[in-house]
Amino acid sequence: MTSANHSLSLPKGFIPVMLTPFLDSGEVDFEGLKLLTELYIEAGCAGLFANCLSSEMYELNEEERLQVTQMVVNQAAGRVPVVATGTFGGPVPLQADFVKRIYEIGVQAVIIITSLLADENESDDIFLSRAKELIDLTNDVPLGFYECPVPYKRLIKSGLLKELVQTGRIIYHKDTSLDIYEVTDRIKAAEGFHFGLYDAYMVNAVQSLLAGAAGLSCIQGNIYPELIVWICKHYNDPERQNDVSRLQEFFTDSMDLVHTAYPVIAKYSLRKRGFPISTFTRRKVDPLTDELKKKMDELLQEVEILRQELDIPDIFEKYAVK
Repeated sequence: MTSANHSLSLPKGFIPVMLTPFLDSGEVDFEGLKLLTELYIEAGCAGLFANCLSSEMYELNEEERLQVTQMVVNQAAGRVPVVATGTFGGPVPLQADFVKRIYEIGVQAVIIITSLLADENESDDIFLSRAKELIDLTNDVPLGFYECPVPYKRLIKSGLLKELVQTGRIIYHKDTSLDIYEVTDRIKAAEGFHFGLYDAYMVNAVQSLLAGAAGLSCIQGNIYPELIVWICKHYNDPERQNDVSRLQEFFTDSMDLVHTAYPVIAKYSLRKRGFPISTFTRRKVDPLTDELKKKMDELLQEVEILRQELDIPDIFEKYAVK
């Protein structure tokens, strides 16, 4: 099979879980996806995670998953690496076939959904066996794990992760354990390998980065990506610790709001900030009420204050809705 142009590991920093823009008709907005890809890159993201839960991957058909990923790879054009989900259930050989198909597009790594390798009532031994089978069936394709909460969240214990990382094939892990001690254990378990843990839980953002996480991979990057990029760059800067503490507090305080009516609330936020995107979603989510809009409007005002105080360029100005 044709190998993508990739290094042995992903760069450190922020790898956003990308949204998929839709037209109001419900079709994928591919021109909007090009612009959105540019927005992430201009924000300073280290890479892109396409075809993920935030992308409404379960609401896309197989061809759309490939088309969306292809568009992101083409638009990124090697400026940043792209990873994408490649497992959607079924027998392991079937999952392996799609992993190879999506890798051919040119992604740097293909992401495995942990909860689609074993049912909730099946043991870690079964999960491990199927994960190894998938690794064996996918040649030299670089892989990653995503502890996606849908259809259920299956966490990989640090000992299990260590065994899988030792295959030399696992280079990415999107961590959703919400536990800084588990994060630390996982990072230690993978020491010495071309592997990066990217935490999704912004309450632990600074702690995870200090513990050795390669970066962050969170939904907040679909609302204020430039702030996530900033924290990845300055978390350990002794001269900016007051700013770091303030920004970490902001991430913690805004956690519940940004998860409400997601991904509609993220698309609403991008539009309020000037980016031309419809709030259409194929996913069934709670309604974006006037009260939620008001709360988000207030949060976005705080984002703008933080952006200016941290002297971060306004990446939204050029995309402003005419």
